[in-house]
Amino acid sequence: MPLPKDKAWFAAKTYGWGWGFPMRWQGWVVMVGFVLAIAVGAPLVKRGAVFFVAYCVALGAVLMAICYWKGEAPRWRWGSDE
Repeated sequence: MPLPKDKAWFAAKTYGWGWGFPMRWQGWVVMVGFVLAIAVGAPLVKRGAVFFVAYCVALGAVLMAICYWKGEAPRWRWGSDE
């Protein structure tokens, strides 16, 4: 369940659907972990690009799940705070 703005790790985007940059240190830890996990998985390219793409898609799904769980509620926004 998405969190209220004062407790969310990830801010909702001003325009469009989804999340922007992290608002709390916990969110930054998640983002750094995501980037490091992609870097650690880079040797999968030697086995084939398909393996690396599948790995990145799985990491992206985990990141989206964390953003949904610990971020502001996702909805389409047109630039207003409401």
